[in-house]
Amino acid sequence: MSVLSLAIALAACSSAPAPEAHIPEASFAGDSNLKAGTERMPAPEFALKDVNGATVKLADYKGKVVLLNFWATWCVPCKAEMPWFQEFEKNYKDRGFAVLGASLDEDGWQVVKPYIDEHKLNYRIIVANPEMAQLYGVVDALPTTFVIEQQGRIAATHTRLVSKALYAKQIEQLLETTHAALPRTELAAGGKLADFRTN
Repeated sequence: MSVLSLAIALAACSSAPAPEAHIPEASFAGDSNLKAGTERMPAPEFALKDVNGATVKLADYKGKVVLLNFWATWCVPCKAEMPWFQEFEKNYKDRGFAVLGASLDEDGWQVVKPYIDEHKLNYRIIVANPEMAQLYGVVDALPTTFVIEQQGRIAATHTRLVSKALYAKQIEQLLETTHAALPRTELAAGGKLADFRTN
């Protein structure tokens, strides 16, 4: 196991909650407020394969609200969130929304593909790697989820488990907003983050 994988595993295990039904609402982490438009950094680009071998690029989702979730098959809190994400994918898909799951399982598709089949996940999954996680900057515990708005900027970041209601609130808020152009001040300040691609 790599140093990054071990660190993530320890962070996740140290905070692994009981099943959702036994977790009081107050114990969920997360800021309910979306970042102001001027505070939103562009999400790093990537080009990685999905379970069918098709290339998934974040740029392909411009114009949509994207929930990018870093997870692993061994992560207990991740499993609690997945049914919510399936519901969001089903309910909001036609309104310009998509879920992308980025697995950090060290064994890759060998463990991820059977998990997808077993749980009948209805959203796209990619197998990420430490380089991609590092580009997103704060993936030191699982689950870590980025809510990305229509212009490709990060509107909210959630580390560890947050409530289903919080995700739904933020998704609804972003879907209801009009598509605003990327402020020039962000580009002038050098706000663009590095790209990461694999073949």
